[in-house]
Amino acid sequence: MATRDKNFWIMLIFILCGLVIGGLLGDLAGNINGLWWLAFGQEFGLENPLVLNLSILKITFAFLIKINIASIIGMAIGIFLYRKI
Repeated sequence: MATRDKNFWIMLIFILCGLVIGGLLGDLAGNINGLWWLAFGQEFGLENPLVLNLSILKITFAFLIKINIASIIGMAIGIFLYRKI
């Protein structure tokens, strides 16, 4: 059971690394004429943060996800590399 949990966390790390690297490359490729389509994407979440003010404690909640074509490709590559290992 422990190896199954460990494998899940390793796979999650591979997927997150693929998403982050792919998103970064997509943003960089958006300025290149032939690769503009890699930056095509959508962002969703709480655009204006929610603020909880309890007089002595102020908490701000915000959540935004930005995904593009390159990050989806990066996630697929991360899953592929995980399965190869």
